[in-house]
Amino acid sequence: MSTETKEEDQSAAPPKLEAVEEVVVRFAGDSGDGMQLTGTQFTSTSALVGNDLATLPEFPAEIRAPQGTLAGVSAFQVRIADYDIHTPGDAPDCLVAMNPAALKKSIGDLKQNGVLIVNTDEFHDRNLKKAGYEENPLEDGSLAAYRVTPAEITTMTHRALEELDLDSKAKNRSRNMFALGMVYYLFNRPLETTIGWLEQKFAKRPKIAEANVKVLKAGWNFCEITDQFQVRYEVEPASLEPGVYRNIMGNSALSIGLVAASRRSGLPLFLGSYPITPASDILHELAAYKTFGVSTFQAEDEIAAVAAAIGAAFGGALAVTSTSGPGLALKSEAINLAIMTELPLVICNVQRGGPSTGLPTMTEQSDLLQAMFGRNGESPLPVIAASSPADCFDTAIEASRVAVKYMVPVILLSDGYIANGSEPWRLPQVEDLPDLRTEFRTDPEGFEPYLRDEQTLARPWAIPGTPGLEHRIGGLEKENITGDVSYDPANHQLMTDLRAEKVARIADEIPPIQVDGPAEGRLLVLGWGSTKGAITGGSQQARREGLEVSFAHLRYLNPFPSDLGDLLDRFEHVLIPEMNMGQLATLLRARYLVDVISMTKVQGKPFFRSEILARIREILGAEDVH
Repeated sequence: MSTETKEEDQSAAPPKLEAVEEVVVRFAGDSGDGMQLTGTQFTSTSALVGNDLATLPEFPAEIRAPQGTLAGVSAFQVRIADYDIHTPGDAPDCLVAMNPAALKKSIGDLKQNGVLIVNTDEFHDRNLKKAGYEENPLEDGSLAAYRVTPAEITTMTHRALEELDLDSKAKNRSRNMFALGMVYYLFNRPLETTIGWLEQKFAKRPKIAEANVKVLKAGWNFCEITDQFQVRYEVEPASLEPGVYRNIMGNSALSIGLVAASRRSGLPLFLGSYPITPASDILHELAAYKTFGVSTFQAEDEIAAVAAAIGAAFGGALAVTSTSGPGLALKSEAINLAIMTELPLVICNVQRGGPSTGLPTMTEQSDLLQAMFGRNGESPLPVIAASSPADCFDTAIEASRVAVKYMVPVILLSDGYIANGSEPWRLPQVEDLPDLRTEFRTDPEGFEPYLRDEQTLARPWAIPGTPGLEHRIGGLEKENITGDVSYDPANHQLMTDLRAEKVARIADEIPPIQVDGPAEGRLLVLGWGSTKGAITGGSQQARREGLEVSFAHLRYLNPFPSDLGDLLDRFEHVLIPEMNMGQLATLLRARYLVDVISMTKVQGKPFFRSEILARIREILGAEDVH
């Protein structure tokens, strides 16, 4: 066979289909390019295929950033795998860049020899200048380290829609589907899920549905006809615990958890909230659950929102207020009112970068000390932190349980990474959820508003209007038992001690800390909140390298678990990674007099597994690698 014939046969052969354990894909473009929707569809399709997954959306901070600029870039990263994963990945294997700004902002993260899909139609002089490029990166050799796949996505989108009576703007809105079709082809994903979603979403606008479906198929066909990729990749389904799963975002899981707590307690759910990024989705989500007895109140400001929630708690509701760091500061005086009146209230704080307005669309864990101490006077309250999107469901139920059992406001800490990220969530059986039923005081015989339960120190929950149970509450110090206003110094000391002791007693119910790895040894990596995924991934990789490392995670931050001090004493080194300047590390040093190692990051981005792994290696030294 001649050389020419061999080359002909090779070019005609279909691309090789290669099985891989995991893939990280990032879609990046202008805020109007639909990258969030594109990433969400790739995620949903992969979830239905059966992959384990984790996502990391990235939103522009400005509502209308100038088009084509770095400030206007919107991105969505998703990691899919055939095994249990905990993070959305450190670096993409594939990057879709819809314009020069998207390329410039993300190219530094793309792995060497990674696939780079570029919409070449947008790489003209004006856009290059907006993105800060002096030369066209597609022509100057700066992308030689990557497998570049150039595609005239805008042009081919218009060509696919030539026969449809749509204006140019409407056609442009479909080009994200072309990019999605290309990525579906590269990673051997089916089109049917997205086609069905498009037809359902645009059922009343069939022409728009038809346009998007045409462009989706055009992206797939472009790759198939032109042999854009020499290799295609396939990720097999993951082996997950049997059950019914759905892909869920953190704010959605938190909202559903609150609804579940309402149903399991028999209490109507009331949310008083004021819109604030990244917590607003909780308000939007719960507004759709009116048929489950949920009432949502969008207040005129943060103070009105929490005050309304306190009123709802007084009236016998499972009361919730949601916010982010700046809003938590505004709510502080009213939260103290809830502490003084000893009413159950769940305060959901979805943390973001600060101070002030800070980084509204980016994540941080910098509100821990505010949650612990950000009120006047001695006013402790329970603080509980979610560790992943799916964990928000369980944490919401636990925060509600503590609030109603101990008659105390509880702060639930989430953050932007958890809130907007997603992962598979196994739907629980209703009978497996805790029984949160509570009883209101109805018998006037021997009633006193501050007569406490011997075990929990909770005062009775007496609903206004119950005959014989008339009492008053307010922000002035109460006399023990009677609830009368009291200025007696000894009584103030007693009531302060009782409120603190009530919170401290919650530790009696906190389960022992679960340690992954040896129960004692050289190094413990201890985290809280959304660092769990990176800590798990980094520590597990370190153990595969032969390093002696254990890791554990805290859900309860006030009070601490009763066995925490003993755990810290069992290890030579304790590493605390946090997305702040070392707030948990400060608390542990003060409480347990342990010189923990603080690892901090305040870049608006979560920790990467590789960062945790590198610090573990540094602490333990190369001599520990077997």
